[in-house]
Amino acid sequence: MTTPFECPTFFIAGTDTGVGKTRVSGGLLKAARALRAPVAGMKPVAAGSILKDGRQISEDALYIEHNSGQISPYELLNPYCLPDPLSPHIAAKRAGIRIDVPRIVSAAQTLAAGHNLLLIEGAGGWYAPISATETMADVARALGVPVLLVVGLRIGCLNHALLSAQAIERRGCRLHGWIGSHIDPEFVARDENIAMLTQLLGAAPLALLPHTPDSSCDALALRAAAENLLAAQPGSAN
Repeated sequence: MTTPFECPTFFIAGTDTGVGKTRVSGGLLKAARALRAPVAGMKPVAAGSILKDGRQISEDALYIEHNSGQISPYELLNPYCLPDPLSPHIAAKRAGIRIDVPRIVSAAQTLAAGHNLLLIEGAGGWYAPISATETMADVARALGVPVLLVVGLRIGCLNHALLSAQAIERRGCRLHGWIGSHIDPEFVARDENIAMLTQLLGAAPLALLPHTPDSSCDALALRAAAENLLAAQPGSAN
């Protein structure tokens, strides 16, 4: 499926849940914004919400909004905000909501207009279910944009990264690159694992983030990666 976008647009996938997708998305947007580029992000499906001003909202979506500086209707920023912090398909069923992939694609196309970069953060890992028959991979496939893989640097990352990269390719999507997120402070042989990841994934990481999050440091660490994304040509990755 080919989906036209007016600006470079990327789907942010992760090797698992909790590997730093939101941190990477926000950091990239902040770094690109510092380059005086109008940017936008979105979290199509968020499972787990807080109550603010009488409505359920996603903290991940708010983080993306804050770092991008975008002014967008919340319905575009986060089309599906599910109250329970569970697998999206379970959270959606409990909320009586059906996640509609074309609605997500339409929201993304609207957000892309007038911006120089759009980042779309997935939920969970590549095959996280959003219904009984669809996963986040179906969202990425329908969007038709390149994928940026966030690799959680910890024991098992080699297996998780290679499985994810192969799954991305099998769905007809293109892996644009990867970013390492150091989520385990006790992770040993870090450099050796990064070298093997570079070999397995066919490219050096676009960036490496330290264990302790710091938005200003992250933006600096991700500056070169943001420049790389801004320089990409809009178009389909399928």
